[in-house]
Amino acid sequence: MESAWICNPNPMPSTNPPLFYTDIRRHMVLSDVDIRRYIAEGKIKIDPELPEDHFGSCSIDFRLGNEFSVFEHSKFPFIDPRDKFAIQGMMRTIVVEDGEPFILQPRDFVLAITMEALDLADDVLGRLEGRSSLGRIGIIVHGTAGLFDPGWTGKATLELSNLGRVPVALYPGMRICSFTFEPLSTPSSNPYRTKKGNKYAGQTSPLASRLSGEVSTLK
Repeated sequence: MESAWICNPNPMPSTNPPLFYTDIRRHMVLSDVDIRRYIAEGKIKIDPELPEDHFGSCSIDFRLGNEFSVFEHSKFPFIDPRDKFAIQGMMRTIVVEDGEPFILQPRDFVLAITMEALDLADDVLGRLEGRSSLGRIGIIVHGTAGLFDPGWTGKATLELSNLGRVPVALYPGMRICSFTFEPLSTPSSNPYRTKKGNKYAGQTSPLASRLSGEVSTLK
């Protein structure tokens, strides 16, 4: 991204006043033009490729995959974040065929996966955003995990919730979320794909929480 410079109109008094400039080459959100350029340059990779009508003015829509992970909450009294086997044991995988719906019940919470895999260069980050059309019927697609670090690789896990009072049918292949992208000031020295202890790089299914690796060390 090109640098832009702004002269400070009120420099501090000095006998030899220097020129005051500020570099505002910053973390701007990429426009659709730059998203396409980053894709062409291989800095953003999306597989499979998305059709042209999935590009917005500064975002690109991803589609819902076929696999869901649901909590067997009736079998467990609580979630113990120290016990990775308990967390994994609470989850049941459901694969929904194309054309068939997954019914998300009111106040329910499930993990899902995007159809597309995303690969980011070491100097660009992604942000997963919900879609207004889904929000208007009570569906949110993520609770906290909206940031995708530089160097991310893999599909995106969605944290789906139905805040409404009526069940909602979700279909594999429908537009489920959008991504925006921002350039970093410099490439990261610790990109996610090579980060020691990264939990979800390369994921192709909605993985259960791996929080136990952090909490189990607490005394």
